[in-house]
Amino acid sequence: MVIKGAAQGAAAGVLATGAMTAVLEAGRRLSGHGQPPRNMVRALLPGGGAAVPRRGEDAATAVAHAGFGAAAGALFGAVTGRRRPSRLLGAGYALAVMAAGYQGWAPRIGAQPPLHRDRPDRVATLAAAHVVYGWSLAAALRRWRRGH
Repeated sequence: MVIKGAAQGAAAGVLATGAMTAVLEAGRRLSGHGQPPRNMVRALLPGGGAAVPRRGEDAATAVAHAGFGAAAGALFGAVTGRRRPSRLLGAGYALAVMAAGYQGWAPRIGAQPPLHRDRPDRVATLAAAHVVYGWSLAAALRRWRRGH
């Protein structure tokens, strides 16, 4: 059942990443500042840092973000098993993922400042986007797990 839960979670994670990306894009348009998925890809690509645009970064960003969303969803799906997780649990999980990434590994690779040093409007956008991700992740799993 763990494998099935992980597979469901991965699929739900990709869908939830789409919803999350819409929130991140709206935040980018409203504030004019870059969003972390692109900054993280830039930090990992050869030839510069988070502020240096590179050829192919749009595709790399989309693939990396969907992959990370799938991985986070797979973990959530495996842990919740057959249960129909609440949307609140999904949102809390996503905020925990945000805290681990943006207070941990993202600053370490030079992609982002830690949350407490970042722009408040970007932190608000990130929090809203992660809540949407978690809510959508749980909603998809709830729908797929009806009758179990």
